[in-house]
Amino acid sequence: MNSSAIIVGVYICVIFLISWYAKRRAAGKTENYILAGRKLTTPLIMVSIVGLAVGGASTIGVAEQAYKAGISAGWYTSAWGIGAIVMGLTVAKKYRRLNITTIPEMLERYYDTKGMAAGIFCQILVQLVIMSMQYVAGGTILAALMPELFTPFTGMLMSAIVFIGVTLIGGMWSASISNLLNVTLKYAGIIMAAFIAVRMAGGMEQIQVQLPEAHGLDLVAGVGPMTIITWIVVLVTVNISLQSIIQISLGAKNVHIARKGFIIGGLIMLPIGFVSALLGVIAAEMYPHISATLALPKMIMSLNPWLAGITLAALWAADVSCACNLLLSSATLYSHDIHKRFINKNMSEKSYMRVTRASVFFFGLLTLGFAITISGIISTLMAGLSLMAAFSVIVLMTLYAPKLCSRESAFYTIIASIIVLIAWMMFPSVRILPHVIYMEWIVCGGVFLGTSALVRNPIKEDENLRFAKEDVMDTVSANH
Repeated sequence: MNSSAIIVGVYICVIFLISWYAKRRAAGKTENYILAGRKLTTPLIMVSIVGLAVGGASTIGVAEQAYKAGISAGWYTSAWGIGAIVMGLTVAKKYRRLNITTIPEMLERYYDTKGMAAGIFCQILVQLVIMSMQYVAGGTILAALMPELFTPFTGMLMSAIVFIGVTLIGGMWSASISNLLNVTLKYAGIIMAAFIAVRMAGGMEQIQVQLPEAHGLDLVAGVGPMTIITWIVVLVTVNISLQSIIQISLGAKNVHIARKGFIIGGLIMLPIGFVSALLGVIAAEMYPHISATLALPKMIMSLNPWLAGITLAALWAADVSCACNLLLSSATLYSHDIHKRFINKNMSEKSYMRVTRASVFFFGLLTLGFAITISGIISTLMAGLSLMAAFSVIVLMTLYAPKLCSRESAFYTIIASIIVLIAWMMFPSVRILPHVIYMEWIVCGGVFLGTSALVRNPIKEDENLRFAKEDVMDTVSANH
């Protein structure tokens, strides 16, 4: 416990020092705080998207799934990587070219206020669900790391202090710069832990022999091809439509940096999920009767105390890097699209900054409350993320086929996505497809096109949209 406490204590001190350093860059205009003044470089874009994606679900959640289903659970993180690459190859440049701050701002610009309001509600709801996952994983890690000091509940409280504090101090600059440390730490820790765990277990062949029948090293069989395809569909959808991801691309210095950062970040993500899954598989062999959620922390705590401390601190760092981006983007949605738009249109930069920081604090506490009631990290996450299908339909139609878009289409498409998710959760008879994401795409696509056909009120193409459309068409041509 002493070595673990020292390591976590040093990490917390370092990350707060980074945040105080970043505070100077975040000062001045609110854009410096929420978008890093649109000055992020390729490495900072890269670590920001990796930091957001490789959080609690991609580490603790993947190991939990692997404990039950084998190493194929690692496809969840790879699906994040595929989504980031798709984002980089297609619409990352588009978002940066549009010169917006939030997705709802785009909805109001090209659609209507109703669509913007519905968009704000859905974006905030989904991000709060993902944010809650980080508290659950953070509490689990600290309880495993220092059981004398933390229970899962008090671990969540400690995580909340760090998540909220880091974001409050330096905003996106703080989240981006600290991710240079977080991403390096979590990759090094997880890889070292896996290497040593494999040696302890007698090598890969011995692991395969000793595994329970339900587990295995097959890259597909455990979770099954349909689940893998579903993860990819969901996370490609999320990468092209979730505010926290879009906000990273909007912080880039230019469109080319946004594109490169996402592509490189996606490539880096592809293998790391399988490393976390391997630790979950080894835990299934060595600790067959523990809770699956504890698989990764328990496995790591069996290693050398200092290495265990570093690795679990790295996993906690994964939570911090993911949570900060989510918290900041949720606060931005409120301050920019609700408070500034409907409550105080003429507020000063100082008031704008104050409202954004107050929103960080409020949403941090709200998601802590959500976290207490959540279990089953990946399954919970997948349901919430399916709402992003509506935004993906809207974005892609706006970009590729603006002449087929009606100003009323966005609102009814988002409402349809909510109805589909509620119906899926409440009425088993509607579950005629493998996952709700497929029904979301079919219904949202149909509603969008149907509304456009019935209500002839086309959106207006401005200069930014024409430039963005040209960017994507150029990209498609280059890829072919």
